[in-house]
Amino acid sequence: MHTIETPMLFDSPRTLESLGIPDADIRFVHDFFVPLEANDYFKRLTTDTSWTQPVLRVWGKDHLQPRLSCWYGDPDAVYRFSGKTFRPHPWTPALQCIRHKIQGATGFHFNSVLLNLYRDGHDSIGMHSDNEPELGPMPVIASLSLGATRIFRLKHRHNAFAPVSIALSNGSLLIMAGQTQERWMHGVRKDTQDIGPRINLTFRRILTA
Repeated sequence: MHTIETPMLFDSPRTLESLGIPDADIRFVHDFFVPLEANDYFKRLTTDTSWTQPVLRVWGKDHLQPRLSCWYGDPDAVYRFSGKTFRPHPWTPALQCIRHKIQGATGFHFNSVLLNLYRDGHDSIGMHSDNEPELGPMPVIASLSLGATRIFRLKHRHNAFAPVSIALSNGSLLIMAGQTQERWMHGVRKDTQDIGPRINLTFRRILTA
């Protein structure tokens, strides 16, 4: 298991910048994929992904999730979120290629990925932490953004640190490691502006028996 002290490894001129956020290990690069490559992956994933819109139970009531999603990964990478159990679809060639490039650049291994499609500014995800037991202590999450830029917000769970906002642009890669999930929550708010679609891929390592 990688910890906050583990260095990131990059084999290209693109480098991950540490954002210097307290109680976290968060690193970011705008152009992990150049626009031409990012746009090509966006088109492939839009049409090749088995998108669904699950019903989630929040405060005792059922609601349609305000975005489309799909879970891919190794056969035993089962994930539980908001009272739902997600069994992975097999890796597609595009997802395998993206995973290979992120693993080669960062030195981390991922056995699964959650894809979220934000169709427009009305789609969102509430503040939360990726701290489910099957992710283990101090999980590493690699978040790749394709398509329209959305604002990623972080809020500390315990201390009065100033909230953090990051513009996740097309082709950008954000790494959350160390104590990030224990200490911080993150989310993407609704936006009333005319915003195009965005696909977010969060690569994870599910602990299996």
